[in-house]
Amino acid sequence: MGTKKPNIDAMNDFMLDSFDRTNRIHFLVGEIEEENIDRAVRWIVTENMKTDNSPLTLYINSEGGSLTNAFALIDIMRNSRLPIQTIGIGSILSAAFLIFASGTKGHRSIGKNTSIMSHQFSDEVTGKYHDIKACMKEQDYTNNRMIDVIRNASGLDYKTVKNKFLSTSDVYFTAEELVGYGIADRVF
Repeated sequence: MGTKKPNIDAMNDFMLDSFDRTNRIHFLVGEIEEENIDRAVRWIVTENMKTDNSPLTLYINSEGGSLTNAFALIDIMRNSRLPIQTIGIGSILSAAFLIFASGTKGHRSIGKNTSIMSHQFSDEVTGKYHDIKACMKEQDYTNNRMIDVIRNASGLDYKTVKNKFLSTSDVYFTAEELVGYGIADRVF
């Protein structure tokens, strides 16, 4: 009979999860999708039930993903009684850009070498005329939600946000530009 080898990946995940819970830190890495967002939402909700009032720190390194899931996390972040410090590292693209921007003002830091991109969202719509029309209405709502997130983060007006951040093609920014637009508070 062979000896069962320990699952090193599972042990590392357990240790990292324990570290995160102890130090009020969470790492949002990879695609913005249900499983990733569920972990972040649970973390914020759990930390808000504790008596400790110190800020939470959310490290973000993501190339984006589902806007629906991003909006779920953004709503939880906005309603957190605890300040949420967002730290952008590696890349904050698309939906991850919106999550980063939703950190508590004064507590949003970005690495000098972070790739930063914002753009219009894309979607495919098929079906009957009435279904397509209903989907177009939801797409208009989604576009307005994106504009509101960036406006709340920056204080910029509607037209500036639409033209600078949600233009017809991908828009890349430097960390310094993000500070200049009021979406980040400091570069490290």
